[in-house]
Order: sequence, then C-alpha cells, then structure tokens
Amino acid sequence: MGENQPAQRREAATRPVEAGVTTGSLARRLGVSPTTLRSWDRRYGVGPAVRSDGRHRRWTPQDVAMLEEMCRLTSAGVPPAQAARTAQEGVGRNRPGPELPGGGDRPGGHRSQAAGALPLGDVRQECRGLARAAVRLDAPTVGDQLASLVARYGVVLAWDEVMVPTLHAVGRKWESSGDRYVEVEHLLSWHISRALHRATASVGPVGTPAAAGPVVLACVPGEQHSLALEALHAGLVELGLPTRMFGAAVPTEALTAAVRRLGPKAVLLWAQTRSTADLPLARHVADTRWGVKGARGHPAVLLGGPGWAGRPVRGMLRPPGLRDALGTLSALYDPPVPVTRS
Repeated sequence: MGENQPAQRREAATRPVEAGVTTGSLARRLGVSPTTLRSWDRRYGVGPAVRSDGRHRRWTPQDVAMLEEMCRLTSAGVPPAQAARTAQEGVGRNRPGPELPGGGDRPGGHRSQAAGALPLGDVRQECRGLARAAVRLDAPTVGDQLASLVARYGVVLAWDEVMVPTLHAVGRKWESSGDRYVEVEHLLSWHISRALHRATASVGPVGTPAAAGPVVLACVPGEQHSLALEALHAGLVELGLPTRMFGAAVPTEALTAAVRRLGPKAVLLWAQTRSTADLPLARHVADTRWGVKGARGHPAVLLGGPGWAGRPVRGMLRPPGLRDALGTLSALYDPPVPVTRS
C-alpha cells in the first residue's frame, strides 16, 4: 500500500519540464491515472498552482516536483493526506487541502502528539490508544480497538489514518532500539490482519457479476509481506466487488493457472521490496489470455507496493495508496462503484 528514491525517479526529477505539462502527460510520467491526480487536487490541494484560462490544468516544474515527492511518499506507505502536506512543504507551497468540518469522517476530530513509548509524531487521536495497548502487549484491547475502528470508519480510513501510522511508529522504534519492540510489531500486525479478515466476514460472500471477472490479488514470488494486500481485499469486499485473494509468495505457475481459470477483470501484483518486483512476471500476467478463439480476454494489471517505485511499465498503473487502488479497480466495472463511506 522503499524508503530510498530509485535512480530512475532521481533522473526523472532532473529532466527539464516545460511549464504547461498536461494532466495526461504527467500521469504517464508518474505511473498513476489522471483520475488520481484530479482526486489529489480535490482532496488534498496538490493540484497545479496556475490554471490556464481558469479551467485547464497546466503543471509547472514546481508542481511536478511536488507530485513526484507525493508519489514517493505514498509508495513508501505514508498515508496520502500526510504525504500531501509533506510534499507541499518540501516545495514551499502552503495550500492545504480541504478539511472536513469537525474532523468529518476521518477518525477523531483532532490530532495528538506522541503516544506511549512510540515516536508517533503528529497523528490522529486513535493512534495513541492503539499504540499504548500494543506496547503493553494488551492483545484484547488492541483487538477491540481495531474492530471498533473498522466498524465505525470503514476499512480505508481505518487503514490510512490509524493502522499504517501506528505500524510505521513501531517500525521506527524497532530500527532505533536494536531488537526491542519486534514483539510489538508482530502482535499489532497479527491483530490488524485479523481485523481485516473479520471485516470481510461481516460483509458476507461476494459473487462475480455476470460477464465480469473478479480482481485477483497476489504477492509476487518471494514476497511474504501481504498485510497491505489484505487491506485492499477487505476494501474491495466492503465495496461489494468480486475478489480472489491468493496472499503471499504466489508461484508463477499457480498465478498463471488462476488467471486462466478465473478470467479476472484485473490482477494486482504486490511487491514490498525492489528485489521481489518482477517486471517480466507482470508482463507475463498481462499477456495471459483465456476464452475461446476469437473471443479471448486478458486482465488489466496493476502494480502495488513500494517495490515497483520508479519502474513504470507501459499499460500498467501503479496506484500509490489504498483509496486510489480501490478507485482504479472499481472504475473497471460497469457501472463503476464509488469509493465512499456511507
């Protein structure tokens, strides 16, 4: 849903960009959809600073630098709202995105400073209680809080605003404390996984609409980190979209066989690290076809996770966050499913 900026992105950042870059051109350069750029503008205020004749979007070099930084941060797992603020500050733009009155549908009405022993920084209030319970290894409280978050706010907001920031805080504490806090990360990750699984169970079984295949979710071979993929699976189920979750380290042969048997609408391949991101595999999946001669189909392929950063592939999108992945996938169905929380 890598910390080091890839060489390709650094090279792209140094290439001259003329003022007046269109949204379509910028989307292709970043490996995201034009819809994602418009959504970021509307939600977080990271649109172009100047619009020609007041309507058309034209992106300046400063705008492009801001969007490249936002893509880098979201690819590393930073929630989009936080990534937008950081990217705007990095290029000297103080144009905050729209705030929801009274905290709106975001968890909590305000943010709270560091919680317990973890370096949480500026986060939402719910992170504080979850972090303290995790540090105490208070499994019942961790489980109860996560279940309450998902039930109250839905998968997307609970994941972006509470689960991910708390996991990142645990990871930073682990890195700065030797082998300490490993048990905290394991306990928190297990309970988040359990909460996401329970969220899908509460919705009930989701069938495949007529003439529309499911979304196949799979980690590439050798990739064991599947938690973000579990969040995407839960989000798809919450939207009522058909999905098949295959989890960690799916062998190439098994993935190909599943695609041919299911005839999926899309396949999302997750790679947490650059070493597991396998571009030949992605192309192979995109070229896998099914059906009778003369009416054969093939899936749309999306690349998820920081491992793909800086490695754009023609015809494949790399959604930078959970909400963007859900929006891209839902748009493949007719009619599209809006990614909202009722």
